[in-house]
Amino acid sequence: MNNKGMFITVEGIEGVGKTTNIQFISEWLSNNNIEFIASREPGGTPFAEEIRNVLLQPRDEKVCDTAELLLMFAARAQHLDALIQPALEQGKWVLCDRFTDATYAYQGGGRGLSLDLIAQLETIVQGAFRPHAVILLDVPVEIGLGRASARSELDRIEQEKASFFEAVRQQYLDRADADPDRYHVVDASVDLPEVQNQLQDVLASIKARSS
Repeated sequence: MNNKGMFITVEGIEGVGKTTNIQFISEWLSNNNIEFIASREPGGTPFAEEIRNVLLQPRDEKVCDTAELLLMFAARAQHLDALIQPALEQGKWVLCDRFTDATYAYQGGGRGLSLDLIAQLETIVQGAFRPHAVILLDVPVEIGLGRASARSELDRIEQEKASFFEAVRQQYLDRADADPDRYHVVDASVDLPEVQNQLQDVLASIKARSS
């Protein structure tokens, strides 16, 4: 078994198939005898999950964009300290449904908050720590929202307009373009077997890098 912990995050807008494909990635890791834990953001620990509930619950009161941003990083600080860092120190891989890229995309791209402000908070909470690999599941917004609307009731952020998600998607793609060595863009608009063929190639390359 590989004794070097790797931190892999899976990103994308609503409807890209994160849940299904994270399950596929989990099975791939198990089949390759890689010890790992799976988590999510916001959330991942009992306290961070409480913050998630506060963040995502639909409410009549308009949530201040800065309050939303700070709560995201509060949950992340707890998640890192209580779960992610300890697992990596034990040599485990950590597979996470969203991380700080989502904050740049949703609060930066979608809400229009300062990317410099987000970068400052990222440094305060994470120091130099970043995911070893980011898998970006990408679909056009129209397709993603069409898929998402067929699912369960939408949370507070999922209820935003298409223009919001266009800005979110563009910020994701901009970040991937800026750091192609760490970001792996997967075309998630194609049939599921084709998506998972792409994922297998990505995972094999990440595994080779970890050796």
